[in-house]
Amino acid sequence: MKTSQFWYPLPARLVAQHPAERRGTEKMLVLHRDTGVVEHRHIADIVEYISADDLLVVNDTKVFPARLIGTWEDTPGEVEVLMVAAAPMDGTDMPSMAEDGLDRLEWNCILGSGRKCREEQVAVFGPNRELKARLVKPLAGIGMWRVAFICERPLAALLDEFGHTPVPPYVKREGTAEEERADRERYQTIYAKHTGSVAAPTAGLHFTPEIFAVLEAKGVRRCAVTLHVGPGTFRPVKAENIEDHHMDFEAFTVPPETAQAIRECKARGGRVFCVGSTTVRTLETVAASQPDGQVVAGSGASDIFIYPPYSFKVCDCMLTNFHLPQSTLLMMVSALAGRERVLCAYALAVQKEYKFFSYGDCMLIV
Repeated sequence: MKTSQFWYPLPARLVAQHPAERRGTEKMLVLHRDTGVVEHRHIADIVEYISADDLLVVNDTKVFPARLIGTWEDTPGEVEVLMVAAAPMDGTDMPSMAEDGLDRLEWNCILGSGRKCREEQVAVFGPNRELKARLVKPLAGIGMWRVAFICERPLAALLDEFGHTPVPPYVKREGTAEEERADRERYQTIYAKHTGSVAAPTAGLHFTPEIFAVLEAKGVRRCAVTLHVGPGTFRPVKAENIEDHHMDFEAFTVPPETAQAIRECKARGGRVFCVGSTTVRTLETVAASQPDGQVVAGSGASDIFIYPPYSFKVCDCMLTNFHLPQSTLLMMVSALAGRERVLCAYALAVQKEYKFFSYGDCMLIV
């Protein structure tokens, strides 16, 4: 298929620059994939579409202040560092689900600088220049480097003090302290648990304790996977044919209790509701690795690219935000509900002035 087949017009005013005033009040477009019928609801109404036989699966990764802005130690010039993944201890560049996360001092990072970067160059960060970053070696990918951080206090504490929440590039901000405080809370799901993401699994941003309480009262079970979202989620598809695009690897874990809950759900005839594309990618990656298509417990790294036509092995229904034109995320949604139906639903969302992208409204595909 051609990348151009996934383009749609979007007025700039519909790109959400801030979250809804109150979490859990966002609009929700419901798309029935078998009929193409569209309903205009709100996220709290999701409880009407999920039954006690179904299973809700979320991604419990946690976003950390992974964006650092500083200067070069020995020469003038600003430098920006985006921490992508803790460098594996085995010396490879493959991301892993390391439990020591922010205790690691070597990271794979994306660098932005007005000057050419070189090995052994040092950048400094913080009001007292107490965090340093030494460039170890360049890696595959534009601006990607292995970086060794040097600090006397714990890295996590320093990031908490003067790191920035890595909101997406289409969220245009002045960078005020008030915006940073708001992003620390709202660019994070209420169930975030395992630190490691540089982008939020945004479909989960809409859930509140009240919504979960209603689902629990209905007998709906909930379980989690962990996939640490990297910047590749925003990487545009530049290939003319979508089959020529390659996804970045992202580390994931499927706990034993989640694998068991999915098997039990399928056995009783229930539906697996995936919250977000990262949950879908995790489960479909694991299922694709098994001869019988079952979900099993384990950890690994996923680079699965889901686009039409694709036969889903695990995901039956999906809650997702509205995605960028010609993006891999839009292609995944199109694989589940059909390209024509998805683009028609997007046209309706534009007409009804839904808010788009990470801080925007959501779509439920059932």
